[in-house]
Amino acid sequence: MGYILLHIVDWLLWTVLAASTIYILVFALASCLPRRKASPAPSDVGGNGASVIPPSEGQRQSFLILFPAYKEDSVIVSSVRSALEQDYPKELFHVAVISDNMQPETNEQLSQLPITVLQPDFEKSSKAKALQYAVSYFSPHTSHPSPLTPHPTKVVILDADNMVEPDFLSRLDAVCRQGHRAIQCHRTAKNSDNGIAALDGVSEEINNSLFRRGHSRLGLSAGLIGSGMCFDYELFAEDVMQLSSAVEDRELEGLLARQGVHIHYAEDIMVYDEKVSSSDNFQRQRLRWMSGQVQTLMLMLPYVPKAIVRGNVNYVDKTFQQALVPRSLLLLFTPPLAIIVTIFAVLSSHTSHLSTLASHLSPLRWWLLFAAQCLAIFIAIPARLRMRALGHALLFPRMAWLMAKNLLHMSLKNKDFLHTTHNTTEVK
Repeated sequence: MGYILLHIVDWLLWTVLAASTIYILVFALASCLPRRKASPAPSDVGGNGASVIPPSEGQRQSFLILFPAYKEDSVIVSSVRSALEQDYPKELFHVAVISDNMQPETNEQLSQLPITVLQPDFEKSSKAKALQYAVSYFSPHTSHPSPLTPHPTKVVILDADNMVEPDFLSRLDAVCRQGHRAIQCHRTAKNSDNGIAALDGVSEEINNSLFRRGHSRLGLSAGLIGSGMCFDYELFAEDVMQLSSAVEDRELEGLLARQGVHIHYAEDIMVYDEKVSSSDNFQRQRLRWMSGQVQTLMLMLPYVPKAIVRGNVNYVDKTFQQALVPRSLLLLFTPPLAIIVTIFAVLSSHTSHLSTLASHLSPLRWWLLFAAQCLAIFIAIPARLRMRALGHALLFPRMAWLMAKNLLHMSLKNKDFLHTTHNTTEVK
């Protein structure tokens, strides 16, 4: 009876890890496919059932750029200045900062710039609340003057540490004219202060390969990251009011998938993001992501049957993503399990009554699983970063262990915003 139980546990564990492994391997390979030819956006269907008509070739978009900033005094001013240095017509874009718990000196500096500074007073802060506040403030139904006339057609979300190039809006406008209603730009690291920041940057690019480029190459909707995002203003204004979790990008991704809105990946439009440089920030950030992943899965699961009936492949795909085992945990758990299975196999060669157990606990499939994980991650790392990743590989077990410790602190009910600080280079 004990052998049968071990056999069942073995196969259950292997199946769970294999499902996540196969998923990332498929999209890692897909990321190597040639880029699909530029074409108008898929015929999204909005919540009212009306097909979206792409804008005319001569019509330029007007952009409202939102910077939700919680205690971001060290980085927000330089980021806003980079956003203002656009080669795009000044009358067609406006920057607004949602200044949450920032110092008066910072707000004074921001007020000297040609932007709008909003200063909400939240009992409990979150990025979703900041975005909701801004959308409500600029609503045509309020007495506040619109930052642009006519009202902005697109909204861009940037984090307080994000930097963009002068042609950012010009290139984004060209993509918008193809009819895309939701766009994720290519967010990439702007710093590599130490090994942790370097690995965080590599992790970002792996995510870009798997959940954005790989999906885009197969014609699927790309994943959102939380910044470097652009949406139809009215679409965003409606959806943002429904957000309630601490990982608003995952929740918004699910809402867009339910509405049949395709997310386009603009991999040539760069947004430079500051990566975490301390182990404390790394662990806090991953705890927020892991908790939010489970919360989002619970929110999305009830709608899966309807998505299957309607053939909404993107929604089913996005839901499955929330159930994936994080890559670092795959690499942390698989080798020890493979070693344990191998030990059982060795013991079985000397103990006849373990022969049945050994025939099922085959170490080969476990080592093949580990090899597939390594291959998927190797393929997903851009060639220019592979040597850097190898150089900091010794830090990986420590980072993976921090991820594993987060499993003890995850909570489905906790939706508190976990802030990560910037310009912290000390590695604790």
